[in-house]
Amino acid sequence: MKEKKLRSAEWFGRTGKDGFIYRSWMKNQGIPAHEFKGKPVIGICNTWSELTPCNAHFRELAESVKHGIYEAGGFPVEFPVMSLGETLIKPTAMLYRNLVSMDVEESIRANPLDGVVLLCGCDKTTPALIMGACSVDIPTIVVSGGAMLTGKYHGRDIATSDVWRFSEAERSGRMSEDEMNIAEACMSRSRGHCAVMGTASTMAVMAEALGLTLPDNAAIPAADSRRKVLAHMSGMRIVDMVKEDLKLSDVLTRQAFDNAIITNAAIGGSTNFIIHLLAIAGRIGVELSIDDFNTSALGIPLLANLQPSGKYFMEDLYYAGGIPAVMKELDKFLYRDTITVNGKPMSDNYKTAECYNRDVIASVERPVNQLAGISVLKGNICEHGAVIKPSAATPGLMKHTGRAVVFENIDDYKSRLDDPDLDIDETCVMVLKHVGPKGYPGMPEVGNMNIPKKLLEKGVHDMVRLSDGRMSGTGFGTVVLHVSPEASAGGTIAILKDGDMISLDVFKGTLNVDLSDTEIAERKKQLTAPTDWATRGYVYLYQQHVEQAHLGADLDFLKGGSGSEIHKDSH
Repeated sequence: MKEKKLRSAEWFGRTGKDGFIYRSWMKNQGIPAHEFKGKPVIGICNTWSELTPCNAHFRELAESVKHGIYEAGGFPVEFPVMSLGETLIKPTAMLYRNLVSMDVEESIRANPLDGVVLLCGCDKTTPALIMGACSVDIPTIVVSGGAMLTGKYHGRDIATSDVWRFSEAERSGRMSEDEMNIAEACMSRSRGHCAVMGTASTMAVMAEALGLTLPDNAAIPAADSRRKVLAHMSGMRIVDMVKEDLKLSDVLTRQAFDNAIITNAAIGGSTNFIIHLLAIAGRIGVELSIDDFNTSALGIPLLANLQPSGKYFMEDLYYAGGIPAVMKELDKFLYRDTITVNGKPMSDNYKTAECYNRDVIASVERPVNQLAGISVLKGNICEHGAVIKPSAATPGLMKHTGRAVVFENIDDYKSRLDDPDLDIDETCVMVLKHVGPKGYPGMPEVGNMNIPKKLLEKGVHDMVRLSDGRMSGTGFGTVVLHVSPEASAGGTIAILKDGDMISLDVFKGTLNVDLSDTEIAERKKQLTAPTDWATRGYVYLYQQHVEQAHLGADLDFLKGGSGSEIHKDSH
């Protein structure tokens, strides 16, 4: 079989002026001539940034990847792309996920790369990098940065999900500002992303379940030396992937997506998983719809006893056996023969796995919770869908009818939430509008609205909450999210008023307002178009082209890919 010509040879294998230019300026970094002669050139796509604390250790991780690439006979080149720090970026990191994917796609396509290692960790960096790489489709492997070590506060374990508990405790007077200051230092005590099964950890699991990583990638703590070993081994493996021409399109089959959906149900993964997996499917050309995520009815129970749906933390998951142990429990549900980046079928990656702690990783026969996964809701409030995470909700509120208390936008919510005169009780349904993809813009994580202070003081800790926005994967509660169409696109949520009766039935998968079709239509006639949309720059582009949540909130013109071929030279 004839060996496939390296893509990088179109740059470095040239003679004359073109080859001179492509090689000479690279040599000013001290690179010897033999590095350009037939070695696979491996790009290390690095989202390191001090503005992305979760990824601040990636320079060091990249060195481990480089060692592996060199050992396997490759030539590593590290390059930066825009990094998204979930905790700092305003108005929301989600606004820029698609922009990063464009950065990644064009950086890979435009440069002499035969394969690429994606270094990602913080929430949006993982889907953004995978989306961009899918649109080019060359050999690619993912290396996640790993979760923080578990926080320690006043003799107990804490992590990001406790932020929401601490906030409610401070607002109700049960926790002082000084105690909050101590807790914030105790929680973030090592490198890495959130220590619970929030979106960052969910994305790492997603990558492993899709087959885009080596086994154990998702759960090794960032501070554990084995994270560097995995990075080294991934560097070695990508060189072989180039030789085998094993591309993303070979790995990301429809069955691989099903494996990710099943695994996400069992780990109690973030609802944000839906938005990101839909967008990835759209880039690689796999047919996937929001209805394919309705895993709560498939008999897949919650196996990972991790916050926010359970008790433990990502560090505990690794010591208990990691994702291979979880997937071994799921064996009868999974597509076992899907190929993974190590060239082996998925089942080979978990067949020898063992569970070392059944309190952390339960069995299918004795699960943490029979209610798991994500429920997709339909109804006259959400014609195209909405989602809720049953394992993080209050069982008694899963079927509920209540009077709507409506906040027109985030500013209205913030100004009136703790007003003593707010007409609200624990039976009401809180509704927040105009926090969707177009409306905010960017669909922020504000869906798990705070409980009004006067209800907290009564001991109320959960209510049904409804919005066209998202919720942090670290959040919890009976929270309905991703209502589509959103308010700013003229969805029914836009016409909801105080006093409307809203009915949620998670078991039937329905979400409705008690209004006739005629009344809904009449109210929609009174809607006015938003007037505060951007008039320039990326945000303008985003608001003009972003798709709704049930389609993955990608930009419509980014669906699919343009491949890896570049036919024109730069000089």
